Amino acid sequence: MKNLLVRTLSGAVFLALFLTALLWHPAAYGVIFMIAVFIMMTEYLNITVGPKEETARILTVITALLTFMLFFFHAGYGLDGKWLLVLPVMTALIYTAILFSKEGDAYRTTPFILASLLYIALPFALTSLIVFSPDGDFDGRVLLAVMIIIWSSDVGAYLFGMAFGQKHGHKLFPSISPKKSWEGYFGGLFLSLAAGWCTGYFHLIDFPWYHCLILALLVNISSTIGDLVESQLKRNFGVKDAGRIMPGHGGLLDRFDGALLAFPVAVLYITLSGL
Repeated sequence: MKNLLVRTLSGAVFLALFLTALLWHPAAYGVIFMIAVFIMMTEYLNITVGPKEETARILTVITALLTFMLFFFHAGYGLDGKWLLVLPVMTALIYTAILFSKEGDAYRTTPFILASLLYIALPFALTSLIVFSPDGDFDGRVLLAVMIIIWSSDVGAYLFGMAFGQKHGHKLFPSISPKKSWEGYFGGLFLSLAAGWCTGYFHLIDFPWYHCLILALLVNISSTIGDLVESQLKRNFGVKDAGRIMPGHGGLLDRFDGALLAFPVAVLYITLSGL
């Protein structure tokens, strides 16, 4: 009961922060999401690289924050897209820092340092494309709907997995996450589809019902894969939690593992569909 209370309170604070980010003001969205990127980049690099390559780590985190800022100002305030060319230059600086470093194994750390930008920074930066209209008006409801679908998928997977998948269930991917079951997955799929339909029915987003269901399906599949990817990462490095910033949940990377794949998929579908 004590652990449940801690998880509930921690989750409530998390929810309040991100509701503020998406429903209040673009500045709140920018600040809170940048803080999230900073924390997750730090957690990921602590797991994969450790204390080595300090200069490269600092440059990588700066590049991640810069990536978010450039997309934010490009989508919301009309910043010329040519400024995105700064990012390859920053990547070159990271390579240079690793090249002259004598404290680590470059062949081992370089892939993880650069992968962090694609794995964490870019998915969060891309959310700016759906929270701002082409005219630069801020509206976080679409991204909030995506996050509701992700949360619903997590809750459904947990409840159905506990009820039907623990003792006699069929394992989803036992080599990576022994506790996840197909029963839990289909429970998460059901609840995410229900959440997708509700977001359209109650006009949280102004998408046709079939687009809401397709979006929910894509988000459910991609967030499940994202969860497994992070589980595999932690298992490979012998880590239980990515961090301790969220009592009862672990790190912020643990909380956003599914979103890191779901965000780009959702942005791609919404953009290509002209929604």
